[in-house]
Amino acid sequence: MSEAPTAWYRREGLALLTDFYQLTMIYGHWKDGRTGQRVCFDYFFRTLPPHAGFAVTAGLAPLLDYLEHFQFQEDDLSYLKSLAIFDDAFLDFLRDFRLKPTVHAMAEGSLVFPFEPIVQVEGTIIEAQLIETALLNTLNYQTLIATKAARIGLAANGDPVMEFGLRRAHGPDGGLSGSRAAYIGGCTSTSNVLAGKVYGIPVSGTHAHSWVMSFDCELEAFRAFAQHHPDRCVLLVDTYDTVKSGVPNAIQVFKELHDAGQPIRPAIRLDSGDLAKLSKIAWKLMHDAGLEDPLIVASNDLTEDLIADMKRQGAKINAWGVGTHLITSHDCPAFGGVYKLVSIQENGNWLPRIKISSNLEKATDPGRKAVYRCYNKQQQPIGDLMALQHESPQSGAVLEGRSRNWLNHKEVLEGVDHTEKLHQLVFDQGKRVHSQESINDIRDRTQTQISGLSDEFKRLRNPEIYRVILSPELGNLKETLIAANSKH
Repeated sequence: MSEAPTAWYRREGLALLTDFYQLTMIYGHWKDGRTGQRVCFDYFFRTLPPHAGFAVTAGLAPLLDYLEHFQFQEDDLSYLKSLAIFDDAFLDFLRDFRLKPTVHAMAEGSLVFPFEPIVQVEGTIIEAQLIETALLNTLNYQTLIATKAARIGLAANGDPVMEFGLRRAHGPDGGLSGSRAAYIGGCTSTSNVLAGKVYGIPVSGTHAHSWVMSFDCELEAFRAFAQHHPDRCVLLVDTYDTVKSGVPNAIQVFKELHDAGQPIRPAIRLDSGDLAKLSKIAWKLMHDAGLEDPLIVASNDLTEDLIADMKRQGAKINAWGVGTHLITSHDCPAFGGVYKLVSIQENGNWLPRIKISSNLEKATDPGRKAVYRCYNKQQQPIGDLMALQHESPQSGAVLEGRSRNWLNHKEVLEGVDHTEKLHQLVFDQGKRVHSQESINDIRDRTQTQISGLSDEFKRLRNPEIYRVILSPELGNLKETLIAANSKH
C-alpha cells in the first residue's frame, strides 16, 4: 500500500508557502518576457550534521505532493493584489499557473553525502524559482530528522527505538513531518497518532505519571491499566520510588496476569534517575521473581551518546523512547541544504552556470549532472562520482577523477567492482512518473543501505569521510568556469 498524500501538502493555500523575494523575482521575469526561459537547479548540502558520516534523504514524497497539487487560490490572489505591487495581468498569469518541471532525484531514504545533487529541477525559470522555498522547507527538515534517527538507531544497536517527540516538535507539521522522517531513519514506532493514521506508522505508548497519581495507590493504578490493556501492558514504575514500590508492584501485577492465564511479556518503563543502574536492579528483581525476558523501556531526554554510553555500561534496557533530542535535532537544529542554479538553456543548448566564492568549497559544481555510487566486490559503497549528465563512468577497478576543492589534485577510487546511477526521473509534465512507494519500502531502503556501509562511516564520533569526486570532464569544466569568471 502506497503512502497517501497528506492534507497538509494538498490543502489550499500552499502556493504562498514561499519567501516574498521569489514572487518579486518571478514578477520581474514575467515583465521581461522570460517566462519560457528554461533552467536547471540542484538541491544539495555542504556539510553533514556534527559527527555524522552520512545523511538520510527524506521528504521527497511530500514534495511531489506539493508539486502535483500546486495552485494559486482566489484568496491567494486577493492577498497579493492587496499588496499593491503586482499588475492585474500578472495575477491572471498566476491564476492559471501550474507546475510542470522535470525532476530527477535520488530515491527517498538513500544515504547521501555533501555536494551531491539530491534533487535536480529542470523547468521554466518561473517554475524552478517559485518552488525553491517549499522544496528547502520540506527536504531540509525531514532529512535532518531522518539522519538523527539513523544515528540513534546505530547507538541502540538493534533495539527498538520509539519516537516520542510530538509534544516538543515545532508545531503540528513539525510533529507530523518529524514522525514520518524519524520512521524512515529507523525508528520502529511513534507516539503521534495522526502520523499513524496518515502514514501507517506503528503507534506506541504506555501511560503517564498522572494515571498512577489519579488512583489511591500505585498497585491499584497498575492493576487497572493491566485490566484495560492486557496485551499492551507496559507499566511506568518511577512515579514514587522505582526500586521500593514501582518495580515490586509491577511484578505483582504481571504475576497476577500470568496466574489468570494471560500470556504477556513483562514490560516496564523507566523515565527518571540513573537509567542504567535502575535497569539492572529492575531486571534482577523481575528475573528473581521468575519473570523471563522482561522488556525494559527507557525514556527521559535521551540522545545517541547517552544510549551508547548505557549500552557500554551493560544496561538492561532493550527499548528506547526518544523525544526532544530527536524531533528537534537538538545538537544541530537546522540542515544546511541549498538550491542553486547550475545550467541555463539558450537556443536549445544547455550552458553551465557556476557560483563563485572566495571560499573555494562554496563554489558550486556547474552543469546538469549525474551521480554514480561505486561499490567494491563486497557490495559496500566506497565513494561517489559526480559527472556531467552525458557522461558514463569509466570501466575497470580504478576510477580516476578530480577533487572538488583542489581541482588540480587527482582523485582515485580503487577496488571498484561496479557503479550504480543514483538519480531517477520522479516528476514530469505535472505528474509523478513512477509508482509512489510505501513508507515501509522507503524505511527498508535506509536500513539496507546503512547495513551495507562500512563501520568506519557509521562511528558516532569522528567517522571516516566518504569520498565524493568529480569526473575529469566535470573537473575541467569547473576549473575553466572559475578562471573565466575570476576575470569579471
